[in-house]
Amino acid sequence: MELPKQLIESLASVPGFDKAAFAAVHASGEQVTSIRLNPFKPNQILQSFIAAEVPWCSNGFYLTERPSFTLDPLFHAGAYYVQEASSMFLDHAIQSLLPESRQGLKVLDLCAAPGGKSTLLATLFPDGLVVSNEVIKSRAAVLVENITKWGMPNVVVTNNDPDHFKAFANFFDVIVVDAPCSGSGLFRKDPSAIAEWSEQNVTHCSQRQTRILANILPCLKEGGLLLYSTCSYSIAEDEDIADWLVQEMAMASCVIPTNPQWNIIETQSPNAKAFGYRFYPNRIQGEGFYLAAFQQTKSAAFGKLKEAPLTQLSKTDMALMDHVFSKGSEVKYFKQGEAIRQMPSEWMTSLQALAGSLYIKKAGIEIGAIKGNSLVPSHEWAVSILPKTAYPSITVNLTEARLYLKRANFMPQNAQIGWNWVLYEGQVLGLVKVLPNRINNYYPAEWRILKD
Repeated sequence: MELPKQLIESLASVPGFDKAAFAAVHASGEQVTSIRLNPFKPNQILQSFIAAEVPWCSNGFYLTERPSFTLDPLFHAGAYYVQEASSMFLDHAIQSLLPESRQGLKVLDLCAAPGGKSTLLATLFPDGLVVSNEVIKSRAAVLVENITKWGMPNVVVTNNDPDHFKAFANFFDVIVVDAPCSGSGLFRKDPSAIAEWSEQNVTHCSQRQTRILANILPCLKEGGLLLYSTCSYSIAEDEDIADWLVQEMAMASCVIPTNPQWNIIETQSPNAKAFGYRFYPNRIQGEGFYLAAFQQTKSAAFGKLKEAPLTQLSKTDMALMDHVFSKGSEVKYFKQGEAIRQMPSEWMTSLQALAGSLYIKKAGIEIGAIKGNSLVPSHEWAVSILPKTAYPSITVNLTEARLYLKRANFMPQNAQIGWNWVLYEGQVLGLVKVLPNRINNYYPAEWRILKD
C-alpha cells in the first residue's frame, strides 16, 4: 500500500517514528486480532486461539488467528468484545490515575459507538454510572446492541450532540473523548482509509475536536479526569490538541506510567509539554493510537438541571418484580412505554436529570412487559448479569445454539413448559417459550445470524 506522502513527511520529527519500519509493517499485510473478556461472564472462551495477554489491559488477549466471531454463540452472549489492542490502553490509564475505589463516580463516554470503550468503562466502574453517548443515530443503534450484550445495569445510552450536555456543568467525574479523527492509525487494518485521508481533512478534524472538547469540558468536575484519544498519527489532532487543552482550557497534563517493554512512545506537546502516548504498529501489537490524560483545574457554574419524572410501577407490577427478584434489593424500577426497566437505586436521581435534557436510548436493564397477569421477559434481562433464577434453563450444544441465534427451529431435550433461558457454555443466549407442540424463539429478529 502507498501511504500518503504528506503524512509521512509530517511525522519525520515526531518521537518514535521510524519511516522504514512504519512502511514495512503496513506493506506486510499483517493483521492483529484481540479481544477483551467480560469478567462478569467468565468461561473458557476461545482458549485454543489465545496467544498472549495484552500487557496494558487486565482482560485483553491477542488471538493466534481471527475466528468466525459471527458463528460463535459466546460472542453474541457478550462474553467478550472484539477490540483493537491499542485502544485497550484506556484500561491501564484509568487504573493508574484512579487506583483507589471508583465507586460512586459518574463517567461519560462522549463519542461511544460502537461501544468498545463504554463496555470497558462499565467493567472498570461497576459501582459507578456510565453514560454512553453517540451523536449519529445509526451508530447509536449498534451501541445499544453492544451495551445490551455486555449486560451491565449501570449504563445509560444517549443519542445527543455534545452541545446538548451544557446543562450538566460539574456533573461528571471522568469524561472520555475518543474523538472523530482522520483515521491514519487504521491504515493497516483498513487500507480504504488511505484514499479518504488528506491534509484538509486533518485540519477539519482538528477543528471539530476542539469544538467537541470546548462544549463538554464544563461538564467535568474540578479535579475530574479527561481522557482524550484518537486513531490518528497527525500532530494537529494529537499533541496540538494537548497544547490547546493546557494553554486555552487550563487543563493539567497527567503522566501515565508505562513499562518500557511495551514500546509505547511517550511524547510531550510542542508548547505546553503535555504528556501523550503514541502507539505505532511497527513497535507494538496493535494499530496506530494516541491517548493523553488531563485533570480539570477549574469549576464551571453549576447547570440548572431539570429532572424528568419516570413512570412508576403499580403495586401489582411491583409485587410481581418482588416475586421475580429479591425484595428489598438495592434497585429501582420504572417504565419506558410498556417495558419495565431496572437500575441501581443510587443512580435514579441522575437518570431523571439525564432524561430531563437528553434523548435516552437505553437505561439500565429492561426486565420485560406485563401481559395480562404475567411477565413477558426481555432479551436484555436474558443477556444481562442480573440474576436468572426466575425460569429453568435449556442447555444447548453448538449446533443448537447457532440454530437458536438464526431463529431457526430446534428441539432441545428436557425442555420444561413455559419460559426457559437458553444456556450455552454457562452463558445465557436468550429466551424461548416452550409450548406443548412447539417452541417459540424470542431471540431478537434484527440481531439474528444470517451467515451459514
